[in-house]
Amino acid sequence: AALPKATVLDLSCNNLISLPSDFCSLMHLVKLDLSKNRLQQLPLDFGRLVNLQHLDLLNNRLVTLPVSFAQLKNLKWLDLKDNPLDPVLAKVAGDCLDEKQCKQAAAKVLQHMKAIQSEQDRQRQRKLQAEREMEKKREAEQRAKEAQERELRKREKAEEKERRRREYDAQKAAKQEVEKKTKKENVQTRKPASSSRPPQPPRHKHSWSRSVLRVLLVVLLGVLCTLAACKLTELRRQPLCVSVNTLYEDVLAALQNHKTLQNLLQQNSQQ
Repeated sequence: AALPKATVLDLSCNNLISLPSDFCSLMHLVKLDLSKNRLQQLPLDFGRLVNLQHLDLLNNRLVTLPVSFAQLKNLKWLDLKDNPLDPVLAKVAGDCLDEKQCKQAAAKVLQHMKAIQSEQDRQRQRKLQAEREMEKKREAEQRAKEAQERELRKREKAEEKERRRREYDAQKAAKQEVEKKTKKENVQTRKPASSSRPPQPPRHKHSWSRSVLRVLLVVLLGVLCTLAACKLTELRRQPLCVSVNTLYEDVLAALQNHKTLQNLLQQNSQQ
């Protein structure tokens, strides 16, 4: 990394297991020899070596290549022999037995890695799209949930208002019923008092007085008839008539005395 402008680097036969992260800062490298090491993988940003034209990875422990390998657009020569490559990658790379095959390996591997990169980009786009759709779906569900909650609160508020209105109507109806019942009881209470006022007892009293008067008249008429019979008929000599006549004369005398007494009292009061 201290030689950023280096163009050729030979690290073969060093038993290297990995490359440091700042290795890819050697962006001026044109030829790189990493053969006969024990590299299991290349740095993820290996594609930063955009000027690389010749790459020797013979006899390492590589299985795959980083996706950024597709950015090595200037790569013209590539040797991947004696690596436990993935079968698909091994088939694409082929054998690098001569100059022509190594150039073909470089072109085919670059094309293969570009396809993988494109596929990964598509997968990434699909994933992003799926995430966006999922986010939109979550937002839509959240909006629907909020709308449902608002509708629920609105319905509950309407039901509460309706319940209060029914309670008010019930209380008003009960109050009217009580007032109606009280008014009816007051009317019923006043009716007996008013019914006691009509002169029904006076009518009975008047009828009773008339009946007594009739009895007295009948008795008086009977007395007069008896008196007349005892005075004017031959019955005056009968003991009953004698008693009646005597009683009559006594009454007359008493009446006369009463009149005489009244005259005397009147004269005294005048004096």
